[in-house]
Order: sequence, then C-alpha cells, then structure tokens
Amino acid sequence: MGTDNSPGLDTPGENSQGLAPAFPPTAEALMRSRFSAFALGDAHYLLRTWHPDERPDSLELDPDQQWYLLEILGTQRGGPFDNDGVVSFRAHYRSAANRKLRDSFTETSSFTKVGKQWLYVKALELKP
Repeated sequence: MGTDNSPGLDTPGENSQGLAPAFPPTAEALMRSRFSAFALGDAHYLLRTWHPDERPDSLELDPDQQWYLLEILGTQRGGPFDNDGVVSFRAHYRSAANRKLRDSFTETSSFTKVGKQWLYVKALELKP
C-alpha cells in the first residue's frame, strides 16, 4: 500500500505488499511517483524524495489544485545505471472549487541518485 493517508502510492519506504523498499529505478519513474504524491496530497513523500541540499523545511500543498495529468516531454540520462538525470514534463491541474478552471505548467527538473535512491534536486526551468 501507500502511505497512511494515500493508498496505492508506492513510496521508497515500502512497496504495495508493505515489504522491502521499492525505489523508483529511473529519474522519470521518480517524477511519475512525485506527481502521484502531488495528486494525493502526500507532502511527506515529496519531502522524502527531495535532495536534502535543496529541500525546504516544510511543504504546504494547495488543496484547491487537483493534479490529473502528467506528460513526460523528454529525459536526459536518468536511467538505472546513471547517477544524474533531467526530466522535462507538463503537469495539468484543475480547481477543486470550479473543475472548469484548468491550467498547466512545463518544467525541466534535475535529479540525482544517492545510493540506490533517485532524488528530485530542483527545477532548472519553469514555464507557465
């Protein structure tokens, strides 16, 4: 299962059977799991998968943003045998108060692998 309040999201601390850690094997897979965490409102997972050199002390997610679609636009490195990578994506969300209000943004993000775990580092480029 996922975290206590977000069923179905495999986090680095557990897999769907609650067994050994299930680390995303690529930077793209980590980006997809982080998008799922945004969609589920799992700030704890987002902080745990953020590199400590760049991670904020806390993270408050906007409850009005409902994340519903992630498009991976491209990747550079970030494979199972790489130590760093870059993922470009477009994330789509809508307003919880008015589901007709939709928006998206495009981001290019850097990732690094520490041991066996991929971590989000930071946004390199962000476009509305």
